[in-house]
Amino acid sequence: MERAGLAAAIKRNIGHLGNRTCASLAAKHILLFIHTVFLSSKSNMIAPPLLASDEAQRAAEAALRHVWRASELSRSRTLSAPTGHAQLDSELPDTGWPQSTLVELLLQQAGIGEMHLLRPALAAISKRRRVALIQPPYFPNSAACKFLGLECPNLLWVKAPTTADALWSTEQILRNGSCGAVLLWQTNTRSEALRRLNLAAQTTDTTFWLLRPLSAAADASPASLRIALRPAAGGISVEIIKRRGPHHDAPLFIQLASMPARQRFLEEQNAVLVQRSPSTVTPRVRQAALV
Repeated sequence: MERAGLAAAIKRNIGHLGNRTCASLAAKHILLFIHTVFLSSKSNMIAPPLLASDEAQRAAEAALRHVWRASELSRSRTLSAPTGHAQLDSELPDTGWPQSTLVELLLQQAGIGEMHLLRPALAAISKRRRVALIQPPYFPNSAACKFLGLECPNLLWVKAPTTADALWSTEQILRNGSCGAVLLWQTNTRSEALRRLNLAAQTTDTTFWLLRPLSAAADASPASLRIALRPAAGGISVEIIKRRGPHHDAPLFIQLASMPARQRFLEEQNAVLVQRSPSTVTPRVRQAALV
C-alpha cells in the first residue's frame, strides 16, 4: 500500500512530463524506497549465528575426508604396500609404496642398497604374486634372491635387447596385471614413455618402480612419488624429491641391517678392544771369549 501511494503521489507531481519520462522516474523512486526500507529493516532482523550440532560437524568432516590439502599428506582410495620401514612409512602418502602409479627411485649408482630397501615389500608380494625384473644392471642370482626373501618361482626376468623393447614389455605387463610388482631399470627415458607407463600402471593394482640415475632428478616426470637414494654407512640415505604432500627438506637415514656393509659396520662397532702390552726386549750379553 505504501509503495502504491508513493507511486501515485510521484505521478501527480510530475504529471506535466511525458508518459515515458514519468514512468521511468516513478520506477527509480520506487526502487530507492524499497532499497531504503530493506536496509533499515535488515538491522532489526539480524539473528545470532546458529551453532552446528555434533552430527553436522561429523557430516562435514566425512564430506571433506577425501579432499586433499597441499599442507598435508594425501590419502587416496588406492592401495599401498608397506615399505617395512616405519620411518619411511610416516613420510609417504598412504603410509607405504603406492600402487597403480609410477614410483621413481633415483640412484647415485646401482647396488647401493636399493634392493635391500625394497626387500620387505618384494618379499611380501612374491609370496602370492609374480615379481618382474626388467633389464636389471646385474644378472639375478638365486642365492641373493633367497637371501632377500624372494620366492624364486615367482620371479620373472625380462632381458630386452633394446630400450624400446624394454618399455614395450613393461607396458604390456602392467596392462595385463599378471604381476604384483614390476621393477624397470633405465638410464634415459623420454617424457612420452613415462606418461605411457604411468597410464598403464593406473589400470591395475601393480606396484611399479622405475630405477633411474640420480641425474634424472632435474627432469620432469609424471610420477606421483620420486625418491633419491644415496649410499650411507650402515644403511641408505633417502631424499623425497616429490610426493603428494608438503615439501620434505631433510633426507632420511634408513638402517639396513641385512646389508653386508651394515654387518661389517656393526662388527666394527661391537668389536672387543684388545690391548697389547709392549714387548720387552732383553739385551744380549756377549760372553767374554777365552784368550
